[in-house]
Amino acid sequence: MIGVLAGFTVIGIVILVGYIAGRLQIGGPTAPQALTGTAFFLTNPALLLTVVAEADMTDIFSAYVPVAVISALGTAALYILASRLFFRRPAAETAIGAMSSSYVNANNIGIPIAVYALGNATPVVPVLLLQLLVLAPTYLALLDLTSGHPPSVRRIISQPVRNPMIIASFVGVALSWSGLTLPAVLWEPLLLLGGAAVPLVLLAFGMSLHGNSPLSERVNRVDVITATVLKSVVMPAIAFVFAALVFHLDDQLVFGAVLMASLPTAQNVFMFASRYDKATATARDVVLLSSAGAVPVLLLAAALLA
Repeated sequence: MIGVLAGFTVIGIVILVGYIAGRLQIGGPTAPQALTGTAFFLTNPALLLTVVAEADMTDIFSAYVPVAVISALGTAALYILASRLFFRRPAAETAIGAMSSSYVNANNIGIPIAVYALGNATPVVPVLLLQLLVLAPTYLALLDLTSGHPPSVRRIISQPVRNPMIIASFVGVALSWSGLTLPAVLWEPLLLLGGAAVPLVLLAFGMSLHGNSPLSERVNRVDVITATVLKSVVMPAIAFVFAALVFHLDDQLVFGAVLMASLPTAQNVFMFASRYDKATATARDVVLLSSAGAVPVLLLAAALLA
């Protein structure tokens, strides 16, 4: 427990440093985007490849995938139900809200949380693959169909395989299942790049928190609050119920499943909303509020389950 709290403290300090750097404009106004791009295309794929290559894929996928699927789809379904019954948003806005309530930041926040809380990033892999291979294409298809854009089957199908995180994960899976070992001249640079992943994404996330004011638009407040509560409270609760009481996973796997479900909404949701110009304020505010709410939820999960 002390080790987990110490890990969260380390993460919080680096995020704070990033926030201060953002306030001081260190690196200029585009520094967060530059750091995020570097992490997305270089350091995070290297970290995922090395982690997956050394992991036991059978245990990981059999344990985490059912919980991740049920918690994500269950939370999204609850948001859709609330939208249909109470605030009655158009289909495209409802899709963005459902995604905001169930699509977690497995990349930028999940990797460092898993590394410091669990000692490795293996729980991130099945969640990341589920989101990029199944959830993201599904939501993109819904947005294409409901926002007036002609659906592009090629773009929807190719979107996951154009993602460097997916490519790295598949390479890692292939190495793990085949038993092949890369020569040191290739493996060591990957380890070196992967070591930079956690500090880069935490600094970028801290910088991104500066200058944003959530709930500034009254018209979408009920949407934001509903999605935030579902993301921050309901989704971790669903993950715990199914991991511990239905599938009877061991304590470490339950902790990992709840941590992944407790992660804040991914910035990709805001990117999708901006692309279709639908519910952008809702997506932005849920990302910010769920990021703030994830801290006490993650600490509570660590106190009860670590």
